[in-house]
Amino acid sequence: MKSLMRILFVLLLVFAVPVAAMTSCAKSSEQAIRYHCPMHPTYISDKPGDCPICGMRLVPIDEKKGAASPGSPHSPPSNPDHAPTATGQMEHKLLHYRSPMDPKITSPTPTKDSMGMDFVPVYADEVANVAGAVPGLASIDVSAEGLRLAGVRTAVAEQGRISRTIRAVGVVRADETRVRHVHTKISGWIEKLYVNFTGEPVAAGRPILTIYSQELLAAQHEYLQAKKASGTMQSSDLSAVREGADDMVTASRRRLELLDVPKSLIAGLDRGGEVSRTVTITSPVGGIVMAKNVFEGQEVNPGMELFMITDLSRVWIEADIYESEMSAVHLGQEAKITFMNDPGSVMTGKIKYIFPYLNAETRTLRVRFNFANPGLKLKLESYANVEIPVETDEGAIVLDSAIMDTGVRQVVYVNTGEGRFEPRLVKLGIRSDGRAQILSGVSPGERVAVKANFLLDSESRLRAAMVPETPAPEGSSAAVARAGSPQ
Repeated sequence: MKSLMRILFVLLLVFAVPVAAMTSCAKSSEQAIRYHCPMHPTYISDKPGDCPICGMRLVPIDEKKGAASPGSPHSPPSNPDHAPTATGQMEHKLLHYRSPMDPKITSPTPTKDSMGMDFVPVYADEVANVAGAVPGLASIDVSAEGLRLAGVRTAVAEQGRISRTIRAVGVVRADETRVRHVHTKISGWIEKLYVNFTGEPVAAGRPILTIYSQELLAAQHEYLQAKKASGTMQSSDLSAVREGADDMVTASRRRLELLDVPKSLIAGLDRGGEVSRTVTITSPVGGIVMAKNVFEGQEVNPGMELFMITDLSRVWIEADIYESEMSAVHLGQEAKITFMNDPGSVMTGKIKYIFPYLNAETRTLRVRFNFANPGLKLKLESYANVEIPVETDEGAIVLDSAIMDTGVRQVVYVNTGEGRFEPRLVKLGIRSDGRAQILSGVSPGERVAVKANFLLDSESRLRAAMVPETPAPEGSSAAVARAGSPQ
């Protein structure tokens, strides 16, 4: 019996030792595989999962290629003094641990925040180049695999020009130099109207109304009396009498002319005609009756506006330009104009006048074009589409998506090589058709991030915030207070 027991014990030792060794090797192999975030390489985990900072899937660390292996966030690195490792690579020097949600909260030892998330280790070489030209941003290094997984794309800034079109809505308006108001200089009554409605065309010299006026009647009598007296006094031997009679005729004739009595009526009086009870007033200009303020039988007084007649053979088109675009327009600049009521009609014209002030309510600048209007094809108050082409000077041109615009500053991320992206403050020129002109900050030929650059911006801000503004000494009570109570 004892010999049987010895045999069983020996067999157990023979099979148990290899199994234990295999299990130990498997566990060692599993523990050797560590994972980190492609966008946040400082976050290290001993098991697969998602990054607690950006939510990206963790990827294995390739130790054979010398990938950074700063250690698990649960334990400090085995070589904090930069001693060479077995692979010949230099490990990071641990500075402290920080909260993954608020980089300003740090701790000298591994811990967790109030949400149970592990603090992330921060190493010296990661914060060595944090300070940069852009406050609050830092240069970042991203591996090729990280760029691929994040979907970051880059493009070269090109030398060129940006052409854009200023688009505005124009309105057809009357040429103010061709507007005429018709008034009467006497009191009287309208006996007949020859213009009966607004919008009626009239020709220059055409009769527009007949008026009865006691003042005009008296002026005609006065003129005839003066002519009769002058004829009688021409036989006088005194030159002063003859000259006085002539002056009286001239003055009475001049009065009729100043009262707008037609020359034909005065000529009839000169031929020995009789006094006319009414006087016909003719149109001083040709055009369209835009306003009619009188009717037959109506009493009128001096200064009263009877008609407004506008010559529409030439018109203005006025367009409102936004305040931000006013610097791009100038006198003589050519524009293409189309009309909503006639899309097939295209006209070109030059800016003839730029108003010296803005509209206080709409914050727009008005510009004016002059156009001939044959056949009165252009109707007043109709809308027009005004397109003014503008071209910039040559400079660096990038895709508009490369610009991180906060409203206060504009930033682009420039790939300086070997996976390093540097934030740059830029000054923008014209932005049009998905492209942007950069006046300063980026030179033609440099490569900038144009897609998924918001991830670079997030990481850059995180890197810049890694080092507290006033870092407390390691192990101090202030640092521990910021870190919270270890769990």
